[in-house]
Amino acid sequence: MSAAVHAATLSASEPDCHRLTAALEEDDVLGGLTIDTAEETPDLWRVTLYLPEAPDATLRARLAAAARAALGPEGPGFAITRLPDINWVAKSLEGLKPVRAGRFLVHGGHDRDKAQPNDIAIEIEAGEAFGTGHHGTTAGCLLAIERTVKTRTVRNALDVGTGSGVLAIAIARLARCPVLASDIDPVATRVAAENVRLNGVAPLVRLATAAGIGLRLFAREGPYDLVVANILAGPLVALAPAIRRAVAPGGTVILSGLTVSQIGRVSAAYRRLGLRPTVPGIIDDWATLTFVRP
Repeated sequence: MSAAVHAATLSASEPDCHRLTAALEEDDVLGGLTIDTAEETPDLWRVTLYLPEAPDATLRARLAAAARAALGPEGPGFAITRLPDINWVAKSLEGLKPVRAGRFLVHGGHDRDKAQPNDIAIEIEAGEAFGTGHHGTTAGCLLAIERTVKTRTVRNALDVGTGSGVLAIAIARLARCPVLASDIDPVATRVAAENVRLNGVAPLVRLATAAGIGLRLFAREGPYDLVVANILAGPLVALAPAIRRAVAPGGTVILSGLTVSQIGRVSAAYRRLGLRPTVPGIIDDWATLTFVRP
């Protein structure tokens, strides 16, 4: 996000902001934008959408509709501001502290000295792709990956919607197995490739730019002992049949990118296909679901 952008911001209570974030992510257009949620005060949170250009009337209408759906007709609306030409992702990560999730420690280059001898340290530099470990979905997936590798043999893995590549790197570092990591966004796959090289797992992680997992490459590399998808609730439901085909018998599926209120919808889509759920993980109202193919 290095070019000049606009930001749409709205402040509300924490529960309202969670509802608003879910409504934004369900929108076909808004869900593809960078969304940030931050605490301003103990009673007030802020939701920010970063826009690549000034919003037109159609996009403004989508923003207003999402706000009404989450906050009601009398709720606040979005304020649109133009931001200067700054790498806002890099700037926002400058003050972030290392994040620990089980044995994993996700950190920036300035915090390399924070790693302990038994840590699996993953260095993620500021980039244009989602996934620094600071979001509840990423941390939830890291914990689920650690549990899975402890209890099952993982010989190969698939990371759908890899973003910064942090989950693919985590699997490769912990399981020492090949990982196919894909993303619909070519910027994400470029950033992920840089992070994969930075963390020394380039021989194990293969990157692909693809929408879904329908390309012949996915079938050729599978079936997979572990499939991870940290995307959004809607795409998770749509991809359920393809993910079911991709996971090997006895394999594990880890899903995140959904709020607690979306657990039932996503879980039902996978249970209908014969996958057996385990207890979900919850971090800051974000859910991580784990399923096993019998």
